[in-house]
Amino acid sequence: MRIKSLLRPGGLRKRWLINTAGVVFSLGLVCVMAVTASFAAYYYSNMQSDMEDRAETTTQFFANYLDQNYNAFYQSCITYAQTFEDRNILELQFINNQGDLVASSYGPWAGQAPATPEIQEAVSKRGAIPFVGKDPSTGERIMAVSSPMIYSNGEVIGVLRYVTSMRLADQQIVLVALICFMVLMMVLLVVFLSSRYYIRSIMVPVAEIIEKAKRIASGSYGVQIQTRYQDEIGELAQTINEMSSKIAQNEKMQAEFISQLSHELRTPLTVINGWSETLLADENMDADTRQGMKIISSEAKRLTEMVMELLDFTRMQDGRMTLAVEMTDIRSEFEDTVYMYGSRVKQDGIQLHYMENDEDIPEISCDPKRLRQVFLNILDNARKHGGDGRRIEASMSYEHDEVVVRIRDYGPGIPEDEIPLVKKKFYKGSSKARGTGIGLAVCDEIVEMHGGTLTLENAEGGGTLVTVRLPSAVL
Repeated sequence: MRIKSLLRPGGLRKRWLINTAGVVFSLGLVCVMAVTASFAAYYYSNMQSDMEDRAETTTQFFANYLDQNYNAFYQSCITYAQTFEDRNILELQFINNQGDLVASSYGPWAGQAPATPEIQEAVSKRGAIPFVGKDPSTGERIMAVSSPMIYSNGEVIGVLRYVTSMRLADQQIVLVALICFMVLMMVLLVVFLSSRYYIRSIMVPVAEIIEKAKRIASGSYGVQIQTRYQDEIGELAQTINEMSSKIAQNEKMQAEFISQLSHELRTPLTVINGWSETLLADENMDADTRQGMKIISSEAKRLTEMVMELLDFTRMQDGRMTLAVEMTDIRSEFEDTVYMYGSRVKQDGIQLHYMENDEDIPEISCDPKRLRQVFLNILDNARKHGGDGRRIEASMSYEHDEVVVRIRDYGPGIPEDEIPLVKKKFYKGSSKARGTGIGLAVCDEIVEMHGGTLTLENAEGGGTLVTVRLPSAVL
């Protein structure tokens, strides 16, 4: 089973991958930078040490010529520069004490005299001085080492200078950085694939648990979760299975109790209703007794209606509720219900207004007794919860191959946070009206069995609007 919700923003899979990959990438990036910096420092240090050793060695070699005159000495420098073997990687320069370029391994007139600061520093400190930076004349990154050439009388007569371009060295460092980064990407790929496999081994059973838990929450009590895991996930599944079984058992016991109690109540209520009607037929009964008998008869009828609701509810719970379907003039059934109920609410000072129309409403395939029960229940709810408005409106129309019934009251309406819950069984919300809280649940079930829908909403201008839509297609 593929669970698309696992890919939703903020899902566990996304958070896991982002957090894991983020930590690995951050640590890997730090390692790449550290390795690159270490390699660069090591590479540059070796280059500098090699050039310093060359400078000291060459300076010591030329010390043998310092007892010659200046011209002979400079001619020796030129000859040495011309025969310098490593000219492909290094440039050897000889600079006199005036700062002029005397000789270079690139030729006697290699270019302008260098202007880097380590030359004068080598003269002043009388020692080899390194330099890493841009060549002022070309803008190229270079590394140079300048070493003073000291005459026998202690006078500095020139500077021996080794210089090389940093281009190749920088390319090597960039190459090392790229190799390290590629290794990091490969590690990230391995982490991603292994994490994906690991997450899947967790999220698939968790998704199954979520799906079954939603079914249990929606009323499918007794549903069991099949899992092969013996870890915390298996323990969670087992706990939910036990909960589901206990809820199913309790629901069954509750339904059996309600069914037995309802059947037991029907007989005495039938007797009470019958005797109250018989006694009310006595014309010699005094006024106070008659008023009391009317109250007894009214309450007995109310209890009978509650018992019938409970019986319908138990039938709905265990799947025994059925429909006696026949072709029905639904307009006549609805109008008869409205007119009958209108006389009842008129005694309470409530006006039930039927909004007639000339639309042609066809007969539909339905259970007329069950739909009459739905209409009566909705009208009774409008009286109980919206009676303060002293007005109820009812209408029927034919829209898009559906018969649409609308019943509206002008009461206080339903709090917005309670609208999604009002059709749930035993839910009464903030209403103080008497009732079991299962009437709308039964009505919703009946309408759904007809292939229709029952919706509640707050009407514009106040009050509650209940809409029942019934398809005209044959069941």
